[in-house]
Amino acid sequence: MKVVIYILIVLLCTASCIDRDNKGRVLDTPTTGTLKIVADESLRPIVEAEVETFNGIYTKANVTASYMSEADAIDAFINDSVRLAIITRRLTDQEKKYFVDRKITINEVDIALSGIALIVNRQHKDTLITMNQLANLLKGNISTWDKIGSKRKDGIEIVFDNPNSGLIRYLKDSVAKVDKLPPNCFAVENNQAVVERVAGNVNTMGLIGLEWISDKDDSTSTSFLKKVRVMAVSGDSTHFQPYQAYIALKYYPLIRTITIINNASRTGLNAGFSRFVQSEPGQRIVLKAGLVPKTMPLRIVQFR
Repeated sequence: MKVVIYILIVLLCTASCIDRDNKGRVLDTPTTGTLKIVADESLRPIVEAEVETFNGIYTKANVTASYMSEADAIDAFINDSVRLAIITRRLTDQEKKYFVDRKITINEVDIALSGIALIVNRQHKDTLITMNQLANLLKGNISTWDKIGSKRKDGIEIVFDNPNSGLIRYLKDSVAKVDKLPPNCFAVENNQAVVERVAGNVNTMGLIGLEWISDKDDSTSTSFLKKVRVMAVSGDSTHFQPYQAYIALKYYPLIRTITIINNASRTGLNAGFSRFVQSEPGQRIVLKAGLVPKTMPLRIVQFR
């Protein structure tokens, strides 16, 4: 009888220690429960790899990701639809003030350096472009291939994934410094559609997240590379392709930072997933994907 009473006491104590919401429902912990996150669509390959690995290690956790434009991802986070977003910028001062006014603690962590890749049809032999040429393309000052060193005089069609993506925000704000792109620039459904459009049209130049072509062990990445050519970009006189080492050394000019924005008001599954991505296993996934880890030292070896 004493044993039975003891077991009941232990069970009651254990139950009382479990976090619950105001309706008595069990809350998630750093390694258990269900969590919905959002991410910029251009980051899908790296986010999918992190989510799949985390769920595989922590079998009582179920993290699912929705992919959308960066603007929509930020809106979902601000409107409290999700507790974690993965995008390519930090919150603005105005956005931070929104959370400060509501006494909500937000944690922002840079997890990787990535890049924007410029891709062209495989018929193109000359795949070099300068940052000045790219800026003038996005301003509408250049619109034909012969103006960027090609023998072709056809007009250039520029495609990207989404008009509200972080990729286009970066190009408009940091490269072209314009509010509006010219008429020959337009969006398709996603990064996969960008690759297919470029592969099927010799006059199309595509802008995609490096994540889609940087993992040499990924079948999707290797199949994309067989369909298109990746341009080399120069900030001055030397052209670089978006290789991992060139991004780490800041030689490649089109670099962007991947950031996790996390609602840190409570230590739940969102905190656990964020910590995992920052940990050595999570950063090794970043490394394998061909990106540059931000929370784990990277050793670069130069061969002579």
